[in-house]
Amino acid sequence: MTTALEFTEEMKGHITLGETDFRRGALRGKDDGTFFMFHLTIETGDVERFVTDPGHEGTAHGWVSCDILGGKLPVQRGVFNLFVDTEDPALTRMLYRLYFADGAGNPLTMSGFKLVKDDPGLDVWPDTSTLYVQLLKGHVGSDAEAGAEVLAAGIITIYLLDFARQLTTFRTRGGGAADQARALSSFGRLFLGKLWKVYGGRVTESAAVEG
Repeated sequence: MTTALEFTEEMKGHITLGETDFRRGALRGKDDGTFFMFHLTIETGDVERFVTDPGHEGTAHGWVSCDILGGKLPVQRGVFNLFVDTEDPALTRMLYRLYFADGAGNPLTMSGFKLVKDDPGLDVWPDTSTLYVQLLKGHVGSDAEAGAEVLAAGIITIYLLDFARQLTTFRTRGGGAADQARALSSFGRLFLGKLWKVYGGRVTESAAVEG
């Protein structure tokens, strides 16, 4: 019997309609009060498959909320990639793709990424808690994103209180107690191992500072 893992994540920030640049979208959205957030439960399916899959792909379900789009809107389908390697060994990405519809029923896609890269300073926390997002017209897969129409852009983040709450949401199911313990351990080794690969000693240094 396979063992699956899930956790809940909430991210909040601002976007601007008609903008394609992430930072400009976040700044203008903050000034205009254009708030955007999501509340997702992310599931790995079989943890061993998730860990060995180079794309570390899971699913996401939940909702997004944005008043100018129609309020609280259910996610119809979501894809999450924990770490995706790039040609630069010092850079990896976390990817989010959420398919939903606005209040008028128009299909939309939220495409987002976190840039996990070792820059000067202690940047583990901002890298892993900052998501650059664009809203695309229609339901757009990753293979068609380059030609998609961008309707909005911005940045959302994990608040510290929400992150503390997120740590309490990890759950396993399937298999016995030993299987579930191994699944948690495998997931933890993947997460910390990837961070160590990118940041090296900065991971433990940052943890000490933030703790």
